[in-house]
Amino acid sequence: MSTAIRDANSGTTNVRTGYEIDAPALDAWMRGNVEGYAGPLVIEQFKGGQSNPTYKLVTPGNSYVLRRKPPGPLLKGAHAVEREAKVLTALGGQGFPVARVYALCTDDAVIGSWFYVMAMVEGRIFWDATFPEVSRSERAAYFDVMNAAIAQLHEIDPCAAGLGDYGRPGNYFERQITRWSRQYFDDADAGRDPNMDRLAEWLPLHIPPGDKTSVVHGDFRCDNMIFHPTEPRILAVLDWELSTLGHPGADFAYHAMMYRMPPHIVAGLGGADIAELGIPDEAAYLETYCRRRGMPEMPGYDFYVAFNFFRLAAIFHGIKGRVIRGNAASAQARERVAVLPELMALAWRQTEQVRG
Repeated sequence: MSTAIRDANSGTTNVRTGYEIDAPALDAWMRGNVEGYAGPLVIEQFKGGQSNPTYKLVTPGNSYVLRRKPPGPLLKGAHAVEREAKVLTALGGQGFPVARVYALCTDDAVIGSWFYVMAMVEGRIFWDATFPEVSRSERAAYFDVMNAAIAQLHEIDPCAAGLGDYGRPGNYFERQITRWSRQYFDDADAGRDPNMDRLAEWLPLHIPPGDKTSVVHGDFRCDNMIFHPTEPRILAVLDWELSTLGHPGADFAYHAMMYRMPPHIVAGLGGADIAELGIPDEAAYLETYCRRRGMPEMPGYDFYVAFNFFRLAAIFHGIKGRVIRGNAASAQARERVAVLPELMALAWRQTEQVRG
């Protein structure tokens, strides 16, 4: 990711027009629902975040993060902040690194949409997948803790965590391909693309055999994690809006997609000399994950990667639709949309690994 995009997506700014919050109403709700809260309250908006607007709530004694549904017309089932709050609470109880959730509000009358408030975790976010702020000798350790974290997530028993009803087990790829294809085809405002049309036809016909189910994050990237200020340690994994019960191989492949992703699209290693940087290569990273999970290998891995490029392109296509309709949550949404044709073409090229 370029320095300009990183700077545009990190930190906070004044609350943008159209995303204002009634501060007295929120203050009153916080006093009644957030343990230890005491005002006065200052509200800032985080620059990043494409889907659910995210705010920093600052008080003299503490800081919090608020995530809300965006204003305006929404696609059915999208922006489910109540699901985010549920999975964060459940995984925190299993010892997985997430921010503490204080409370969820499902009353539109408070600020105009549903929201939840969680702890503000202080640390480092790496917007560039090459981890340029880290020395060469340390980079492998940072990649190893990401690998360990996603393996830990996939080892959590959904039922034991209270997430047995968090999604439908089985037929993950069939359901996901149907979901994202429908979202792509139904968003007439954002238009069509021949590469996406081909993928929507090709993917359902080439789903590998076998099915597994775990809690999946859905957007497991280095820039969705808060690292310790000085150590290779993850303090909190962020942005759970795409999480569900799903195929762990698909979730890992989305994360490992960074090896094939140009950095100007999302945090990726495409074009980087990873050996010179001290970063393990894609095959070694996959092997390490499989070893942690007790698996000899991951059949279907290249299909999983192709599916994830398609899925990410469908998500960006949705951002394009929100830009056109005027309710995109991020000031950088238009820059994301600009790379959409390139991402769609790249998604189709991934099928070459499967087609031979």
